[in-house]
Amino acid sequence: MIIIGLDPALGTTGWGVIKRDGNRISHIANGGVTTNPKLPLASRLLDLDGQLAEILSKFRPDYVAVEEVFVNKNPQSTLKLAQARGVVILGAARTGTPVVEYAARLVKKSIVGKGNAKKEQISAMLNILLPGVHVAGEDAADALAVAITHAHHI
Repeated sequence: MIIIGLDPALGTTGWGVIKRDGNRISHIANGGVTTNPKLPLASRLLDLDGQLAEILSKFRPDYVAVEEVFVNKNPQSTLKLAQARGVVILGAARTGTPVVEYAARLVKKSIVGKGNAKKEQISAMLNILLPGVHVAGEDAADALAVAITHAHHI
């Protein structure tokens, strides 16, 4: 079973693809989809949709796991995050792939054992769960963590 985890954001949406075979998980790929902050919002959302469509087409996952929105102190940032997340969910749904959502606290608890784990702790656990894997940044690490969370909850 192929699972892609997504950590939505307008600037960089992290993605991570894993394979689950019984109780074993293995890394397939990870990265980030970036949009140009100088472009209008609509153009950035369209670009995000197009880039994610290519990734979903390439890996053809059985499930798409998406991290839920958290509220920022800045309402504008929260709105942009929610819009990017909507594009991500719509893009996945368009492929007919089941989309599941996980709260950040559940992801942290699933990976580290504590719902208030720090990013460094998540990265350390990813090195244990996926030995030798080069993770393409924090956004990709979060996306891999979301994918692994789904693998543990199926």
